[in-house]
Amino acid sequence: MRIASWTWGGRDHVGTLSPCGRELTPLAVADASRGALGLIQSLAAGEPLPPPSGTRLPTEVVTLRAPLPKPLRSLFCAGRNYRAHAAELATTVFRDSLPKQDLWPIVFGKLPECVVGPFDDVRLPGAAVSTQIDYESELAVVIGRGGRDISRARAMDHVFGYTIVNDVSCRDVQVRHQQWDLGKSFDTFCPMGPCIVSADELDGRDTRVRGWVNGELRQDARTSDLIFDIPTLIETCSRGITLYPGDVIATGSPAG
Repeated sequence: MRIASWTWGGRDHVGTLSPCGRELTPLAVADASRGALGLIQSLAAGEPLPPPSGTRLPTEVVTLRAPLPKPLRSLFCAGRNYRAHAAELATTVFRDSLPKQDLWPIVFGKLPECVVGPFDDVRLPGAAVSTQIDYESELAVVIGRGGRDISRARAMDHVFGYTIVNDVSCRDVQVRHQQWDLGKSFDTFCPMGPCIVSADELDGRDTRVRGWVNGELRQDARTSDLIFDIPTLIETCSRGITLYPGDVIATGSPAG
Protein backbone atom coordinates (compact mmCIF):
# COMPACT_ATOMS: atom_id res chain seq x y z
CA MET A 1 0.00 0.00 0.00
CA ARG A 2 1.15 3.52 -0.84
CA ILE A 3 -0.42 6.47 0.96
CA ALA A 4 -0.27 10.00 -0.40
CA SER A 5 -1.64 13.44 0.45
CA TRP A 6 -2.64 16.02 -2.14
CA THR A 7 -4.72 19.09 -2.91
CA TRP A 8 -7.30 19.14 -5.69
CA GLY A 9 -10.34 21.28 -6.28
CA GLY A 10 -9.31 23.60 -3.45
CA ARG A 11 -9.40 20.81 -0.85
CA ASP A 12 -6.94 18.52 0.91
CA HIS A 13 -7.20 14.78 0.27
CA VAL A 14 -5.58 11.61 1.58
CA GLY A 15 -5.66 8.28 -0.18
CA THR A 16 -3.79 5.51 -1.90
CA LEU A 17 -1.36 5.79 -4.78
CA SER A 18 -1.43 3.06 -7.43
CA PRO A 19 1.67 0.84 -7.77
CA CYS A 20 2.43 2.49 -11.11
CA GLY A 21 2.35 5.91 -9.45
CA ARG A 22 -0.14 7.34 -11.94
CA GLU A 23 -3.47 7.23 -10.09
CA LEU A 24 -4.75 8.38 -6.70
CA THR A 25 -7.83 7.11 -4.86
CA PRO A 26 -9.14 9.41 -2.08
CA LEU A 27 -10.20 7.82 1.21
CA ALA A 28 -12.90 8.93 3.64
CA VAL A 29 -10.70 10.35 6.42
CA ALA A 30 -11.95 12.73 9.10
CA ASP A 31 -9.27 15.43 8.64
CA ALA A 32 -7.29 15.37 5.41
CA SER A 33 -5.30 18.47 6.40
CA ARG A 34 -3.15 16.23 8.61
CA GLY A 35 -2.17 14.07 5.68
CA ALA A 36 -1.63 10.42 6.51
CA LEU A 37 -1.25 11.03 10.25
CA GLY A 38 -4.86 10.34 11.21
CA LEU A 39 -4.93 7.30 8.95
CA ILE A 40 -1.78 5.86 10.53
CA GLN A 41 -3.17 6.48 14.00
CA SER A 42 -6.46 4.75 13.24
CA LEU A 43 -4.76 1.75 11.60
CA ALA A 44 -2.45 1.46 14.62
CA ALA A 45 -5.56 1.33 16.81
CA GLY A 46 -6.83 -1.64 14.81
CA GLU A 47 -9.42 0.22 12.75
CA PRO A 48 -9.94 -0.80 9.12
CA LEU A 49 -8.81 1.20 6.11
CA PRO A 50 -11.49 3.80 5.31
CA PRO A 51 -13.52 3.31 2.13
CA PRO A 52 -12.92 5.37 -1.02
CA SER A 53 -14.56 8.79 -0.98
CA GLY A 54 -14.42 9.66 -4.66
CA THR A 55 -13.23 8.66 -8.09
CA ARG A 56 -9.63 7.93 -8.99
CA LEU A 57 -7.55 10.85 -10.21
CA PRO A 58 -4.43 10.99 -12.38
CA THR A 59 -1.47 12.30 -10.39
CA GLU A 60 -0.71 14.99 -12.98
CA VAL A 61 -3.91 16.93 -12.17
CA VAL A 62 -3.24 17.24 -8.41
CA THR A 63 -0.63 18.96 -6.24
CA LEU A 64 1.13 16.38 -4.12
CA ARG A 65 1.75 17.40 -0.52
CA ALA A 66 4.08 15.83 1.99
CA PRO A 67 2.40 12.60 3.15
CA LEU A 68 2.85 13.93 6.71
CA PRO A 69 2.54 17.70 6.17
CA LYS A 70 1.98 18.41 9.87
CA PRO A 71 4.12 16.08 11.99
CA LEU A 72 3.15 16.26 15.65
CA ARG A 73 6.76 16.48 16.78
CA SER A 74 10.23 17.21 15.47
CA LEU A 75 11.64 14.62 13.11
CA PHE A 76 14.29 12.29 14.51
CA CYS A 77 17.30 12.26 12.17
CA ALA A 78 20.46 10.17 12.10
CA GLY A 79 23.70 11.89 11.11
CA ARG A 80 26.86 10.43 9.56
CA ASN A 81 25.15 7.06 9.20
CA TYR A 82 26.53 5.66 5.93
CA ARG A 83 30.10 4.43 5.99
CA ALA A 84 31.06 6.19 2.75
CA HIS A 85 29.39 9.43 3.86
CA ALA A 86 31.19 9.31 7.22
CA ALA A 87 34.50 9.11 5.35
CA GLU A 88 33.39 11.98 3.10
CA LEU A 89 32.51 14.21 6.07
CA ALA A 90 35.81 13.43 7.77
CA THR A 91 37.58 15.45 5.06
CA THR A 92 34.97 18.24 4.76
CA VAL A 93 32.43 19.21 7.41
CA PHE A 94 34.17 17.43 10.29
CA ARG A 95 37.77 17.78 9.20
CA ASP A 96 38.56 19.89 12.30
CA SER A 97 36.21 18.21 14.77
CA LEU A 98 35.75 14.56 13.89
CA PRO A 99 33.48 12.88 16.45
CA LYS A 100 34.22 9.45 17.83
CA GLN A 101 33.05 6.90 15.32
CA ASP A 102 30.53 4.13 15.61
CA LEU A 103 29.92 4.23 19.39
CA TRP A 104 26.39 5.64 19.34
CA PRO A 105 24.22 7.07 16.56
CA ILE A 106 24.27 10.82 16.09
CA VAL A 107 20.61 11.86 16.46
CA PHE A 108 19.26 15.39 15.97
CA GLY A 109 15.89 16.94 15.23
CA LYS A 110 14.32 18.97 12.47
CA LEU A 111 11.42 21.25 13.35
CA PRO A 112 8.14 19.94 11.89
CA GLU A 113 7.42 23.34 10.33
CA CYS A 114 10.24 22.79 7.82
CA VAL A 115 8.37 19.92 6.12
CA VAL A 116 7.11 20.73 2.60
CA GLY A 117 5.82 18.73 -0.35
CA PRO A 118 8.06 16.60 -2.58
CA PHE A 119 8.02 19.12 -5.44
CA ASP A 120 7.78 22.37 -3.45
CA ASP A 121 10.48 25.00 -3.72
CA VAL A 122 13.26 25.04 -1.12
CA ARG A 123 13.77 28.61 0.05
CA LEU A 124 17.51 29.26 0.30
CA PRO A 125 18.81 31.83 2.81
CA GLY A 126 21.00 34.69 1.70
CA ALA A 127 24.78 34.63 1.82
CA ALA A 128 24.74 36.62 5.07
CA VAL A 129 23.08 33.61 6.74
CA SER A 130 24.72 30.62 5.01
CA THR A 131 27.00 29.91 2.07
CA GLN A 132 27.28 26.12 2.50
CA ILE A 133 23.94 24.48 1.68
CA ASP A 134 23.72 20.75 0.97
CA TYR A 135 21.08 18.31 -0.25
CA GLU A 136 20.78 14.93 1.52
CA SER A 137 18.52 12.20 0.11
CA GLU A 138 17.36 9.86 2.86
CA LEU A 139 15.07 6.93 3.52
CA ALA A 140 12.81 7.78 6.46
CA VAL A 141 11.02 5.33 8.75
CA VAL A 142 7.39 6.05 9.70
CA ILE A 143 6.36 4.60 13.05
CA GLY A 144 3.08 2.68 13.06
CA ARG A 145 2.80 1.19 16.54
CA GLY A 146 4.09 3.39 19.30
CA GLY A 147 6.17 2.34 22.26
CA ARG A 148 8.92 3.17 24.72
CA ASP A 149 12.19 1.32 25.34
CA ILE A 150 11.62 -0.73 22.19
CA SER A 151 14.15 -3.53 21.85
CA ARG A 152 16.12 -3.94 18.66
CA ALA A 153 14.66 -7.44 18.28
CA ARG A 154 11.09 -6.08 18.22
CA ALA A 155 11.77 -2.78 16.48
CA MET A 156 10.50 -3.75 13.03
CA ASP A 157 7.09 -4.60 14.53
CA HIS A 158 6.68 -0.86 15.14
CA VAL A 159 7.34 0.24 11.53
CA PHE A 160 4.33 1.34 9.49
CA GLY A 161 6.29 2.11 6.37
CA TYR A 162 8.82 4.36 4.68
CA THR A 163 9.03 7.67 2.88
CA ILE A 164 11.78 9.87 1.42
CA VAL A 165 13.06 13.15 2.81
CA ASN A 166 15.64 15.65 1.61
CA ASP A 167 17.50 16.69 4.77
CA VAL A 168 18.56 20.08 3.39
CA SER A 169 21.38 21.41 5.56
CA CYS A 170 23.29 24.65 6.13
CA ARG A 171 26.70 23.16 6.87
CA ASP A 172 28.31 26.35 8.22
CA VAL A 173 25.38 26.96 10.59
CA GLN A 174 25.35 23.28 11.57
CA VAL A 175 29.02 23.32 12.63
CA ARG A 176 28.95 26.81 14.10
CA HIS A 177 26.40 25.95 16.79
CA GLN A 178 27.72 22.46 17.70
CA GLN A 179 24.11 21.25 18.03
CA TRP A 180 22.69 20.64 14.57
CA ASP A 181 19.02 21.65 14.87
CA LEU A 182 19.39 25.26 13.68
CA GLY A 183 21.36 24.38 10.56
CA LYS A 184 18.86 21.64 9.68
CA SER A 185 15.53 23.37 10.39
CA PHE A 186 15.32 26.39 8.10
CA ASP A 187 11.89 26.92 6.55
CA THR A 188 11.25 24.45 3.66
CA PHE A 189 14.36 22.39 4.54
CA CYS A 190 12.57 19.04 4.60
CA PRO A 191 10.85 18.08 1.31
CA MET A 192 9.01 14.80 1.97
CA GLY A 193 7.30 12.23 -0.22
CA PRO A 194 5.77 11.63 -2.66
CA CYS A 195 4.16 8.86 -0.58
CA ILE A 196 4.52 6.44 2.32
CA VAL A 197 5.11 2.84 1.26
CA SER A 198 3.89 0.28 3.80
CA ALA A 199 6.38 -2.12 5.37
CA ASP A 200 4.75 -5.14 3.73
CA GLU A 201 5.76 -3.74 0.33
CA LEU A 202 9.29 -2.50 1.08
CA ASP A 203 12.08 -3.75 3.36
CA GLY A 204 13.91 -0.61 4.39
CA ARG A 205 16.80 -2.61 5.82
CA ASP A 206 18.13 -3.27 2.32
CA THR A 207 16.82 -0.85 -0.26
CA ARG A 208 18.43 1.55 -2.71
CA VAL A 209 18.60 5.30 -2.00
CA ARG A 210 19.45 7.67 -4.86
CA GLY A 211 19.58 11.43 -5.27
CA TRP A 212 19.82 13.54 -8.41
CA VAL A 213 20.83 17.19 -8.76
CA ASN A 214 19.75 18.84 -12.02
CA GLY A 215 19.42 15.43 -13.61
CA GLU A 216 22.86 14.24 -12.47
CA LEU A 217 22.98 11.18 -10.19
CA ARG A 218 24.97 12.28 -7.12
CA GLN A 219 23.97 9.79 -4.42
CA ASP A 220 23.54 6.04 -4.79
CA ALA A 221 23.75 3.55 -1.91
CA ARG A 222 21.90 0.73 -0.20
CA THR A 223 20.61 0.95 3.34
CA SER A 224 22.54 -2.24 4.09
CA ASP A 225 25.55 0.14 4.26
CA LEU A 226 24.09 1.98 7.27
CA ILE A 227 26.44 2.13 10.25
CA PHE A 228 23.45 1.95 12.61
CA ASP A 229 20.59 0.02 11.02
CA ILE A 230 16.87 0.74 11.32
CA PRO A 231 16.22 -1.52 14.36
CA THR A 232 19.13 0.13 16.19
CA LEU A 233 17.83 3.63 15.37
CA ILE A 234 14.35 2.75 16.67
CA GLU A 235 15.83 1.24 19.83
CA THR A 236 17.99 4.34 20.34
CA CYS A 237 15.24 6.91 19.73
CA SER A 238 12.81 5.10 22.04
CA ARG A 239 15.17 4.87 25.02
CA GLY A 240 13.17 6.68 27.69
CA ILE A 241 11.14 8.44 24.97
CA THR A 242 7.73 7.23 23.83
CA LEU A 243 7.41 6.98 20.06
CA TYR A 244 3.96 7.61 18.60
CA PRO A 245 2.24 6.53 15.37
CA GLY A 246 3.32 8.94 12.64
CA ASP A 247 6.72 9.74 14.15
CA VAL A 248 9.46 9.90 11.51
CA ILE A 249 13.09 8.76 11.78
CA ALA A 250 15.33 9.81 8.88
CA THR A 251 18.08 7.22 8.56
CA GLY A 252 20.95 9.32 7.18
CA SER A 253 22.38 10.43 3.86
CA PRO A 254 24.58 8.47 1.45
CA ALA A 255 27.82 9.91 0.15
CA GLY A 256 27.87 12.21 -2.84
